Amino acid sequence: MSMNDAYQPINCDDYDNLELACQNHLLLTLELKSGEVFKAKASDLVSRKNIEYLILDDAGATREVRLDKITSFSHPEIGTVVVSES
Repeated sequence: MSMNDAYQPINCDDYDNLELACQNHLLLTLELKSGEVFKAKASDLVSRKNIEYLILDDAGATREVRLDKITSFSHPEIGTVVVSES
């Protein structure tokens, strides 16, 4: 893993908003640092080897996204959250 790929934890408030989204299985619009934008249902948050992931239901397929690869996420109940590192 290069130094640029070292995991950077996200801000606690942003993490809390993702927890809320998972608890309520909200359909989020996500923008990744790669520029990809998509909609998927928030399912769970997991941590593996000190890296945190958002588990999503993307049209029936399970998708995992590293939290530090998310630029922003939005839903009408929580607004738009621009993710920042802690």
